[in-house]
Amino acid sequence: MSKLTRRRVLRGVLDGVAVSVALPLLNCFLNDNGTALASGAPLPMRFGTWFWGLGMNKEIFVPKKLGAEYDLPEEIISLQPVRKHINLYTNFNCFRDAAPNLCHKTGWVIARAGIAPMTQTDLPGETLDVTIAKKIGSLTRFQTLTATATGNVRDSFSYESANSINIADWSPVQFYAKLFGGDFQDPNAAEFKLNPRVMLRKSVLSGVMDSAKDLSKAVGSEDRQRLDQYFSGLRDLERQFDQQLTKPEPRPACVIPPVPKEDPKAGLDIELVTQRHRMMTDLMVMAIACDQTRVFNMAYSQSAAATSKSGYDKPHHTASHEEGVDAKLGYQPNTSWFIRRAMESWAYYVEAFSKVKEGDGTLLDNMLIYASTDQSLARIHSIDNQPMFTAGRAGGRVKTGLHIDGSGTAGTRLGYTAMKIFALDNASWGAQSNGTSKEIGEMLA
Repeated sequence: MSKLTRRRVLRGVLDGVAVSVALPLLNCFLNDNGTALASGAPLPMRFGTWFWGLGMNKEIFVPKKLGAEYDLPEEIISLQPVRKHINLYTNFNCFRDAAPNLCHKTGWVIARAGIAPMTQTDLPGETLDVTIAKKIGSLTRFQTLTATATGNVRDSFSYESANSINIADWSPVQFYAKLFGGDFQDPNAAEFKLNPRVMLRKSVLSGVMDSAKDLSKAVGSEDRQRLDQYFSGLRDLERQFDQQLTKPEPRPACVIPPVPKEDPKAGLDIELVTQRHRMMTDLMVMAIACDQTRVFNMAYSQSAAATSKSGYDKPHHTASHEEGVDAKLGYQPNTSWFIRRAMESWAYYVEAFSKVKEGDGTLLDNMLIYASTDQSLARIHSIDNQPMFTAGRAGGRVKTGLHIDGSGTAGTRLGYTAMKIFALDNASWGAQSNGTSKEIGEMLA
């Protein structure tokens, strides 16, 4: 066979004009090291995530009471308005087994992917949202949406592999254009018009797919497997194009939001982060109400959160290591101040979904949101007893308003339970000590 290079492309033809799509990285390019809608259809189920960095202070974060009507210690007092919508999970552990405790990474990777990473560049498996998106995300315009309040595209906690990270949207202005710009189809519009840009893309993609068969015959078995995976993704894209070319189901909850006038200023001052988080949250809520996606992610901060506050000379991460423990209070007061602001934003995120009416309930009633962090006590980089939350009733499958104690069991039980709620058929999730096949029964309705 003739030697293949990365310059080789798959070619299609549209109205006599050649078009091309680049190939993925193959072995042969490497060296040897290498409730119901109006139609009667059920309301869709959604899965979301939310992330905050640097954990908690156990003494003022973890309620003393288990079950319903749990107390709200001072670090989470801001959750009072949404307590009935959320569950708090404590005393669940992340186990690193023989892997190192990679600061501000090991904890969140285990929580999201079920496997302890071996190096700072290691992103094993795929994250929970990606797994669930493969089940429920193929019928919407976007299989997933990922956003961050930090202003940095790299602050994403969603990935398919170490080489395939779901880049985060960070600009409210650009996020609005992506969601409600020229390719948006208003589900409540009186007249449905086929989008010529989508028709063009689908036609080009069809031509490219036709050329794949011949190429697969010219490569080795491993490269053929990679190509199959690559074209599986293209087929998912093709299905999404088909969806965009089909008149959408009316969505009474869908209201096109106003165009953001401008982005918040760059920076990680807590006021800017809070403003950015609220703007991105409001856009995300309406994207879901308009059924543009059914799987979504939001990051409030980085794992080693660098949020800052006016009049204090240390960002959150630095404070978590350098600030002294107040002898009277028993914790680091400025570090706790940052955590309290994160919890206020978590409350805003949950409440935003609860305010949108859908069917006989709200958007929040028809979703499950999973919130996690990277540490328990950031001062010593502890990953034992990392707190987690869920919000929403998942179409009646989940009880809410509970504080659930894990008795030292694997925190991956929550991710595994989420998979079961969304009808994934895997018998277990996670690896080694983080591997589990045990649901958290207390949360299930």
